[in-house]
Amino acid sequence: MGMTMAYGAADEAGGIATIKRAHDLGVTLLDTAELYGNGTGSNEKLVGEAVAGFRDDMVLATKFGFVLPRGSDPNRQLDSRPDRIREVAENSLRYLGTDHIDVLYQHRVDPDVPIEDVAGAVKELIDAGKVRYFGLSEAGPDDIRRAYAVQPVSVLQTEYSIFERAVEKEILPTTRELGIGFVAYSPLGRGFLTSQVKPASEYGPDDMRSFDERWQPGNYEQNVAAIERLTELAQQKGTSVTQLALAWLLAQGDDIVPIPGTRSPDRLAENVGAADVTLTADDLKLVDEILPGGSFGSRYAEANMPSWERG
Repeated sequence: MGMTMAYGAADEAGGIATIKRAHDLGVTLLDTAELYGNGTGSNEKLVGEAVAGFRDDMVLATKFGFVLPRGSDPNRQLDSRPDRIREVAENSLRYLGTDHIDVLYQHRVDPDVPIEDVAGAVKELIDAGKVRYFGLSEAGPDDIRRAYAVQPVSVLQTEYSIFERAVEKEILPTTRELGIGFVAYSPLGRGFLTSQVKPASEYGPDDMRSFDERWQPGNYEQNVAAIERLTELAQQKGTSVTQLALAWLLAQGDDIVPIPGTRSPDRLAENVGAADVTLTADDLKLVDEILPGGSFGSRYAEANMPSWERG
């Protein structure tokens, strides 16, 4: 996402170079979405161009579900009607330059479209060979179960990190019961867990950190203090706080796959190095003591919080 939106100006050439470096380092999963191009396909085209020489080595995941172009509408209206799903899938196939999408996610649950209809539409695409696996993003336990009854859900994607722990109560128990893999997005707290952060006022208006609650005065200072303690632990283990945060997620179970976003080949190499970091039971206990309930400040404004978390 950050290669074309939400984290400052886009850098297509840098994005392509980073993706190619990811392949060299053994990364096999790339995550994109219709939304990330705001209806232009820019993010999917970038991914497609980058992997053209090694498409068969990669698992390409993309998403449908928003009304586009997004424009300035803060509510980002949802649209998961079956006809719209089919339209988005065809666009994504063309933008990615491929004959199949490995994982097709519903980006957000659409309250106006029964989840059974969504699952049925994706099932048709799977039966046609255009999609291989069905995924959901930010869906609650009831929607997961209802969708699964129509078309088995292979993976659920939701925010999860040392900073964001809400999925541990009901979501992870549900996916584990059904044998669904879990993809953790924003595993580095949208960059906070890289230890290189600055207050919200120092980010531009096109950067989501300028309005994210975790960067606002009061929350920001408390989160920085927590990062300082995590950094001390990381230094004791001879690693970085970024690698510590990713290793923490990997330690939560073999069903957890974090998808850290970066536009820097150097940062990418650091992220991949987290696979070699082992955390002990005492390390995990200390992390829980530092941030027992996650970060200070909510991950989204109330209006944009997924329904399962709003209750």
